[in-house]
Amino acid sequence: MATDDFFEEQLGEQLDADALLAASGGENKTRPKEGEGQLTVDVYQTNEEIVIKSTIAGVTADGLDISIASDMVTIKGTRSPEEKIKQSDYYYRELYWGPFSRSIILPEEIDADNAKASMKNGVLTIKLPKLAKSRIKRIKVSS
Repeated sequence: MATDDFFEEQLGEQLDADALLAASGGENKTRPKEGEGQLTVDVYQTNEEIVIKSTIAGVTADGLDISIASDMVTIKGTRSPEEKIKQSDYYYRELYWGPFSRSIILPEEIDADNAKASMKNGVLTIKLPKLAKSRIKRIKVSS
């Protein structure tokens, strides 16, 4: 399956899952909770890895919580304003302050043990090595 097809299929499945969850009163774990901001991300692949990039201004590397499984990555954190400003003193208020999260379903399995994350100039980069598809594990059948 081509990567473009995968993401189109995921989007369609996500919309169907959202409708089903809404009808059943359930919660979608890949969407942020009410009152949380959602990160924008770029997800792309190279021959060896899947790369996730997100602009995360106003948060230190220590303020991020990144959970990685073989098929999903979740990024959580909180943006806190440096100064307290009264609501009545704002002319515009477009920046998001508070908790945020984003879960990304991956198009193929990755090696979570060798994943790496870095942040430079407010851009978070997560590199997830792909598992070798040709790796076949054989097991013996015991009698």
